[in-house]
Amino acid sequence: MRWLMGCLINAVLFMALAGYFKESFYIAGFWAALQASILLSILNVLVRPLLILFTLPVTLLTMGLFLFVINGITLELTDYLMGYSFEIHGFGMALLFSVLMSLFNLVIQKTLLEPTRRKRK
Repeated sequence: MRWLMGCLINAVLFMALAGYFKESFYIAGFWAALQASILLSILNVLVRPLLILFTLPVTLLTMGLFLFVINGITLELTDYLMGYSFEIHGFGMALLFSVLMSLFNLVIQKTLLEPTRRKRK
């Protein structure tokens, strides 16, 4: 259930970012956003740990900031695998999206999801 909620939140974030950055980011519709979100979560499980392992010295030297680059790489992989229904124009834009998505997910998690978890306990 948590995974599905995360995918839905990322799909909504994709739609919002596509509306804000019209020239740099294209998404065909909500179903494409949901597919991209599911694909991104699968890539985060399969590819991201390998990338973190291979780039561990750089990640340690940058005190974890290189993780945004790794997130940008997974977004670019999602762009490549999704085809024309999900387009990010350039790695710089993918890097910006990874930072924005991390910030928005942090805010959503702290304001919406954590208070509901505390109420259940």
